[in-house]
Amino acid sequence: DANRQISEYKFKLSKAEQDITTLEQNIGRLEGQVARYKNAAENAEKVEDELKAEKRKLQRELRTALDKVEEMEMTNSHLMKRLEKMKANRTALLSQQ
Repeated sequence: DANRQISEYKFKLSKAEQDITTLEQNIGRLEGQVARYKNAAENAEKVEDELKAEKRKLQRELRTALDKVEEMEMTNSHLMKRLEKMKANRTALLSQQ
């Protein structure tokens, strides 16, 4: 009976050691995954920050371009009015002759 118990305990010990080895391997694999996910998250945050900076830069450029367009439209309108006045003056001068 004692030999049977010893053999049973040896089997349980062997099984527990196998379980421990399996669990240690799982821990190593999971730690590797955590490190990869952490690295990926840090890279994603870096890319996000770069994209935000690029977006701000592009928005500034857009505002500048829109301001320039507005200024050019005003200049164009002013020049068109001057041209119309000059044409009207020319027509008036020609009709007086």
